[in-house]
This record gives sequence, C-alpha cells and structure tokens, in this order.
Amino acid sequence: MKNTMWSVVVLVILGGIAAAYYYWQMHETPPPPVPASYTEAPPAPEAKAEPTIRHPVQAAPSTGKPLPPLGESDAAMQDELTGLVTQKSAEEFFELKEIVRRFVVTVDNLPRSKVPMRYRLFKPVLGKFLATGEGENFLTSPDNYRRYTPYIWLAGAVDPRKLVAVYVHFYPLFQQEYQNLGYPKGYFNDRLVEAIDDLLAAPDVPGRIKLVRPNVLYQFADPNLEDLSAGQKILIRMGSENAARIKAKLQDVRRELTTGQVPKS
Repeated sequence: MKNTMWSVVVLVILGGIAAAYYYWQMHETPPPPVPASYTEAPPAPEAKAEPTIRHPVQAAPSTGKPLPPLGESDAAMQDELTGLVTQKSAEEFFELKEIVRRFVVTVDNLPRSKVPMRYRLFKPVLGKFLATGEGENFLTSPDNYRRYTPYIWLAGAVDPRKLVAVYVHFYPLFQQEYQNLGYPKGYFNDRLVEAIDDLLAAPDVPGRIKLVRPNVLYQFADPNLEDLSAGQKILIRMGSENAARIKAKLQDVRRELTTGQVPKS
C-alpha cells in the first residue's frame, strides 16, 4: 500500500481536513416544436441554474495586505505554514512548491478512488508498509501504525481556529485554483466539507486486517474495504487509535469551518 498519510494530515494543517463532488448542472428542457404557421419567435431556452453554495466562506477581515497572485503564492503560504508548525516541521513534512494546487487536488480527490501522488503536499511516511504472513495469509502489522506517530502529533498540535483563519484568508486562491482544475462553477469550500464528511464516515476497523497481494502492492482482502474512498482507506491503514485522533481533529475543524465554534480543550 502506498504511503499516503500526507493526504489526511494536509486537510488538518491547511484547511480543515477537508464524498463525490456535487457539480449540479441543470439541463435545459427543449421547447416544444413550433408549428409552421406560428409567426412569433420561440421562447428563449431556460437558463442553467447555478450550483447551490451550501457552506459559504465568510470574508476574512482586511489586513491591508493584498493576497499574492496564485502563481506567486508559495512564499506567503510557506510563511503561514511555519507560523502553524515551525520552520523545521514545514521543511521536514511538506512539499513547499505549488502549495495551493497540491492542497486543492488532494481535497478534491480524497473522496475518490485515488489521490494523485504527483500533487502530494506532504512528504511520504518513512519506511515501507508493514505486514506479516505469507501466501494468502497476510495481516496488517501493529508496528506499521507507529510510523504515523509524527504526523498524528503534528495534526494534534495545530489550533483549529488558527488553521481555519489561514484557510479563510487564502480562500480566494483555493477557489481560483479549484476553478482552474475544471470546476468553473464549483465552490471549493463545499468540496472541502464533503471530503471531511467522507473521512468522518470511514468505518472503524479495530485489530489486524487481512490483506491480499495480487501484485506488488497490498490490498484489503475484504472487497467492501477495498472499495472505500482513498481517504477512508488511508484512515484504516493508520490504525484504529490513530484514525480516532484524526477524526476528533476533523470534527473540530468542520465545526469551525461551518459554525465558527470549536469547544475549548
């Protein structure tokens, strides 16, 4: 299994650890045929309805400093990352080029079957995926879950309010990139909330999990698990305890995103 923990933690760090994209496009109903003797012009076709925005982002308070252009935003995003997780952690865990695009691509694909590794924002988890057994008797190894400890710690250390404040400040850039990726009428924050909800719906699978290895990579033996979204499978792979911690952070971030209210710890 690929090392894809980065795609869960990125949602915690940048915008709200963030299924399918509901891109409503109302099709026009063709008008009835016009009789040959009818002399008036036929009615204009009905306009397509705009997709409904379900989770609007409130405008961030003005700081007096304009946002950088999308193509020149990496320096500003790096500054915000170091404010959230320190310079050392930013360099150790993040890919620091095309940050906005990497985040948007990750969010959009977590509820799908695969997340493109080309646009990962987090560097891969160190080491290989660990399993025990041979033949058709592979099981996940408990030692595998320890590889995710630094990422779980990093996610837990981030303040949801500060996190969402950064996200809201830079939201116009995330929205612009989302539209550039092929969703001209889409609303990125709705997609982010969908991704979060998909992650929260991941089943809890305690204990060791049976695997198969049809080729180089391991897969879940249970087809119901293997058919889950990429994001849900990431949570399962990191272990039940780690997944519970990520879900707790997800719930706080979602609440802050949608209501502006996070319980005090």
